[in-house]
Amino acid sequence: MNASLDDRLAVLAEQAGIDVHWRDALDRPQVTPPDTLRAVLRALGLAADNADDIEASLRRIEDERSGREIPRLLTADAAGRLALPASPRGRAWKILREDGGIVSEGELPSSEREIAAPSEPGYYTLALGDDEVTLAVAPSRCFGVADVRDAHRPWGIAVQMSGLRRPSDGGIGDFTALELCARAAAEKGADALAISPLHALFAAAPERYSPYAPSSRLFLNGLYIDPTRTSGEQTVRAVIDTHNLRQELAELEWLELIDWPRAARARMTILRSVYEWASVDLAGSERFMAFRREQGEPLERHARFEALHADFTAHGRPGGWQGWPAEFHDPAGPAVAAFAREHSREVAFHAWLQWLASQGLAGAQQAARDAGMKIGLIADLAVGADSGGSHAWAHQGEVLSGLSVGAPPDALNRLGQDWGLTTFSPRGLRESGFRGFIGMLRAALAHAGGVRIDHVLGLKRLWMVPHGAGATEGAYVRYPLTDMLRLIALESHLHRAIVIGEDLGTVPSDFRGTIGEKGLLGIRVLWFERAADGGFIAPTEWSREAMATTSTHDVPTVAGWWSGRDVEWRRRTGLDNPDVDEAAERETDRHMLWRALYASGSAWNEEPLPAQDDISPVVVAAARHVSLAPAPLAIFPVEDVLGLHEQPNLPGPTDAVHPNWRRRMPDSSARLFDGPIAHAVCSAIDQTRNRS
Repeated sequence: MNASLDDRLAVLAEQAGIDVHWRDALDRPQVTPPDTLRAVLRALGLAADNADDIEASLRRIEDERSGREIPRLLTADAAGRLALPASPRGRAWKILREDGGIVSEGELPSSEREIAAPSEPGYYTLALGDDEVTLAVAPSRCFGVADVRDAHRPWGIAVQMSGLRRPSDGGIGDFTALELCARAAAEKGADALAISPLHALFAAAPERYSPYAPSSRLFLNGLYIDPTRTSGEQTVRAVIDTHNLRQELAELEWLELIDWPRAARARMTILRSVYEWASVDLAGSERFMAFRREQGEPLERHARFEALHADFTAHGRPGGWQGWPAEFHDPAGPAVAAFAREHSREVAFHAWLQWLASQGLAGAQQAARDAGMKIGLIADLAVGADSGGSHAWAHQGEVLSGLSVGAPPDALNRLGQDWGLTTFSPRGLRESGFRGFIGMLRAALAHAGGVRIDHVLGLKRLWMVPHGAGATEGAYVRYPLTDMLRLIALESHLHRAIVIGEDLGTVPSDFRGTIGEKGLLGIRVLWFERAADGGFIAPTEWSREAMATTSTHDVPTVAGWWSGRDVEWRRRTGLDNPDVDEAAERETDRHMLWRALYASGSAWNEEPLPAQDDISPVVVAAARHVSLAPAPLAIFPVEDVLGLHEQPNLPGPTDAVHPNWRRRMPDSSARLFDGPIAHAVCSAIDQTRNRS
């Protein structure tokens, strides 16, 4: 009986998009346990506790797939064929443009299920009998680097937004520092500036500062606002003096590591006072109200969440919305509406922060383009959001509950990973017409020339860990890859923005080809481009369909790798393999890297090898080496441009062990690339990428 029950459970799981059978990082076959399948099915809204539950859920899936109900959104390739639900009778159909004009129309006999999709990419309305559905028609590929006007083998620099400096910044980066950095990078020849995620975090919990664990991916982090851009330096100085913050801000500014709680409190204190001053600006108030109307209900819900979260935190209920009284769990409920009325100024303040942040980001992109960058900012889209945050509260029908995104055990992490994040439900995506996914893409591309999609494999499948289970006790959940790739290509086309998919680590053998066909650039990192014998691959053999880079925020910098700083950190944090002499391995790897740099013509002599603490020649040679790759775009982390030893993030350890996301740049953004190492690195990149 149990064997039969488990067989039906496995059938249900596969029908629901859960991989019962899968292969691990060592290509060994694995089977997802029944208890895990039940937990994941429960999170997908499909009961599976007993035989009756399983049969009822199977019937529900069969009904959904019968085609009797048309989905809220259909996708198609431009000039391709559009598959429609079956019907026992013929139906009239009509495709309308967004302005209401008719593109095509006709009669669909009951025996046919396809019509021709429009040839022009865009969003349309399909009227099919008595039903209306949104039709997303995608181009064959994303907007690509080759489509960028006058861009010839462009390159760029990647920075962590929070770590940028400028005079009087109060200890944390802001949009003004980003503008200065963009101009400085453009002067060196860069056509792009890739930035860390700017997603909204938790204003009332500044200790939660990881850019990859946001409250919402639809909105921005208000801490990056420069108050002087709103009210001027004189007003801000008066506010600072009123709150006696001058010494506090000066101390924060000179710290080598960001003190997030202190810096956030100081900046929010200033912004709240500036908000009160700005309220008397009639013209500004009218523009702000227009912004609120344009953003609509999503902005109002986010602002209400922030106000509620601050109120409950202040009254001893920190954490996510699940810990609030039940009447506040419904964002459209009467309790939330009453709170919003009673705290209208606080709600308006958080909406106002989004208005200023949007202006700040738009200004940085405009500064980048005005400085000559062909692409400008490349935004970063995190793989998920905090399950207790704004997005999960405001759009509960679209996101998963009871599961966390993570990764199974692999070569880099033998215990697996639980990132503590939620994301879209594959069933919720279809039921909502992909509304949240489209909104997220538009938010990322609103003020950018490109976007990096973190863990792009998530478009195909994600490792989901039931709450309370270990990271190894998860399951792969499949996503509607074709629909999501079409929507990405369409939004990329409409925004004229390139798309980069972070495809590092263990991915299915055919996945890179699939995203490459749609024009998403993968990522190739110097440290991982190795031959079977462990040697480094010549840059000319690197992929033509991927962005090239020396390192990323999660791996050692060139200087850190060469000096063995990362080996020291791994030993200190317990991430090393006690059975392996990593220091001896690194010595061997250093010789192999230098030989590869010499072979590519990037290093001037094969012997002698630079000393372990002689990082300048290695940093310059590594940049030139990667620049030689046939990649359409090359991006270099600012740490590798400056020759810095420390990486921004060491996955795994907490801040008590390693200062993740806290490192600040050694100089102001305007002067960041003026030093001898930065000048040599940028010159090497620019000359190599732009030579005929």
